[in-house]
Amino acid sequence: MKLKILLNRLIATFFFIGYIPFASGTWASLVALVIWFLLPFHNFWFHVVVVVTLFFVGIFAAETTEKRIGEFDPPYIVIDEVVGMWLTMTIIPPLHFPKDIGLIAIAFALFRFFDITKIKPIDKLELIGGGFGIMIDDILAAVFTGVIFNIGSLIL
Repeated sequence: MKLKILLNRLIATFFFIGYIPFASGTWASLVALVIWFLLPFHNFWFHVVVVVTLFFVGIFAAETTEKRIGEFDPPYIVIDEVVGMWLTMTIIPPLHFPKDIGLIAIAFALFRFFDITKIKPIDKLELIGGGFGIMIDDILAAVFTGVIFNIGSLIL
């Protein structure tokens, strides 16, 4: 039983990155971005499978952790930022490190902007509550980032 609790906490806090006392979501997004470029395969469908799988695992881990703690969307649950950052990287044109470092920084900054500011309708999704509510607002932040980034790519 304790192993299950620990595993859920590991996933929900993304290996305890969520416990960094300041900007834990930003740190989780940054670490997720680094891991993204370390993944062994860079294939669109591989990324889709990873993001979708982690989304559903994240829902379960976030909900279980939130219920156990008894706190609504605690800041140390950061698996949503990881999934959001990876979804962002999946839906924008392929970028390569270090060649595209400027574009990578723009994608990162856009995602963090939408996740932190929670402009409408992102702000409403968080209110759903539970693991799904924790995860879905970051999915929409990633979609907004992808749309803006892709439009910018077409214009430039």
